[in-house]
Amino acid sequence: MRRTDREIGESEAFSILEKGEYGTLSTVSKEGEPYGVPLNYCTFDQKVYIHCAREGEKVDNLLNHPGVSFCVVINTEVLPDQFGSKYESCILRGDAEEVTGEEKQSALEGFLTKYSMDFFAEGMQYIEKLKDVTKVFRISIASITGKARR
Repeated sequence: MRRTDREIGESEAFSILEKGEYGTLSTVSKEGEPYGVPLNYCTFDQKVYIHCAREGEKVDNLLNHPGVSFCVVINTEVLPDQFGSKYESCILRGDAEEVTGEEKQSALEGFLTKYSMDFFAEGMQYIEKLKDVTKVFRISIASITGKARR
C-alpha cells in the first residue's frame, strides 16, 4: 500500500466489511475482460455471501474464474477545500464458490437480518418462494486490507 499512513489493521478492515451496505465485486470473464458490479452482501464466519439470478455475466465469470476482489467504502465525505475525501475502505481478495442447502439458506437469512430485520417473517416467505431461482456464492477471504482518511 502506497499510503501506509492511511493503512488500518485487519480487524478494522473486517469491521468496515461488516458495516458496509454494499460493495463492488470485481470478476474476470473467460476472455480476460474485467467486470465490476455493485451489490449488496452479508457476512458471517469471516466470509462474504452474495446472491444473484441463475444466469448472467456475473455468474458466468464466477463459474469460469472464481478469483475475485471485493471493495467496500463507508463514511465518505468530500472535502472540497482540501481536494480530497474522508473515507474508510477495505479490499479483499478470495475465491467465490456456489453454495447450496443449509449454507445457502443461512446466507439468505443473513440478508434478511442485515437489510430487512423488521420484515423477517415476510422475508422468510419471500426466500421460500424464490430460493430455487436464486444462486448464492460464498467468497472465502484469502486476504483483506483496509485504508482510511478520517
